[in-house]
Amino acid sequence: MITCPNVKVNLGLNVLRRRPDGFHDLETLFVPYPGISDCLEIITGDDYSRTIAGLQERYGSLTQAISPDGKLMITLARKEGVDWDPLKDLTAKAYGLLAQDFKLPPMKIFLEKRSPVGAGLGGGSADAAFALRMMSELAGLELSDTQLAAYAAQLGSDCAFFVYNSPMFGSGRGEMLEPYALDLSAWRLEVVIPEGVSVSTADAYRGIVPHIPEVPLREVLKQPVTSWKDSLHNDFEDTVFAKYPVLAQVKQALYDRGAVYAAMSGSGSACFGIFKR
Repeated sequence: MITCPNVKVNLGLNVLRRRPDGFHDLETLFVPYPGISDCLEIITGDDYSRTIAGLQERYGSLTQAISPDGKLMITLARKEGVDWDPLKDLTAKAYGLLAQDFKLPPMKIFLEKRSPVGAGLGGGSADAAFALRMMSELAGLELSDTQLAAYAAQLGSDCAFFVYNSPMFGSGRGEMLEPYALDLSAWRLEVVIPEGVSVSTADAYRGIVPHIPEVPLREVLKQPVTSWKDSLHNDFEDTVFAKYPVLAQVKQALYDRGAVYAAMSGSGSACFGIFKR
């Protein structure tokens, strides 16, 4: 089974308050962005991989690992190289999470990472959510979207969004989701990823001051897209732009090219612009 987990952008992101559990309450609108995606294949047992030969040809050496019980093998490929333990990849954690509650067959994961790391686009979260759905289907678990989202929320704050993969208003730490009717048919969305800049979520939160905005995000989103420039804000820009001024320049460059709205996505470093078609 092969899928292409896409990334997301955030339309507005307000950090409202710090919670007793150490997380923060926030509000944001998650929007899928199909222009950037990974390639994820998961097979069971001794099934033949349809992607491994292509990965070897494109990347040469691949990063692989096998779980201690031998039930999971994971193969990762990335142009920049893989600098994390494959068994700690969110797709591997997805297998372990389901294995706590269900008897899963042995599986092999082949993941080609094409989405950037530390860009605020949720590539790893997308991989995890897509993996949960694929594993459910391969194991015949027939888990509903609600069940899959509950598992996904245990893997990351924005993982649950990718189970639905349609515009969703997120609250809580991002895992509380409500469908949102968004019509951007008259607009074109473009994502820019600066080379050499990766922002950790911890860095983004460092120094941020939670606050309740004067105008709730839902009300701002009801305004015309052409008015968002002065009212739709990502709170992480305050801390991230101070540390990485080049990102502020990237955002301004999008406006200079004619974007009616531009912002950083999530906790950075990717920026996006909305242009009239």
